[in-house]
Amino acid sequence: MSVQPVKKLISRCPFCEGKLEISRLGCVQCDTSIETTLPIPAFFRLPPDMQEFVMIFLRCQGKIRDVEKELGVSYPTVIKRLDLVNVLLGNQAAPSGRKDILEQLERGEITVQEATQLLKST
Repeated sequence: MSVQPVKKLISRCPFCEGKLEISRLGCVQCDTSIETTLPIPAFFRLPPDMQEFVMIFLRCQGKIRDVEKELGVSYPTVIKRLDLVNVLLGNQAAPSGRKDILEQLERGEITVQEATQLLKST
C-alpha cells in the first residue's frame, strides 16, 4: 500500500506567476462536469504555513493564549501573524514598504518566520 502525496491548491501559475482561477468542477458521484471561471478563495491563496496558523487559531476558538501554547510562541508573535493574515486576505492595508515582503510570502518565496523578521526590521 503506497501513500498518496497530498495535493495542494496553488494560486499562482508556476510558469509566469499569474493568478490562477478554478475553471472546471466535477461531481465524483455522477461525473457531471461544469466549466466556469471562479476565483480561488482567499484562504487558499495564503501560504501553507499561514493556512495552518488560521486552522490552529480557529481550533483554539480565537483564544490567543491557547494558540501561544499550541505553537510555542509568544503573544506578540500570535498578534503579528494575525495581522499578517489580515493583510494577506485584504482585510487590512499593508504599510508602505512592506508590500514586497508580503507578496514574496504569498508566492511562497519566503516563510512566515522570514517575513516576520523582515517586517520587524522595516
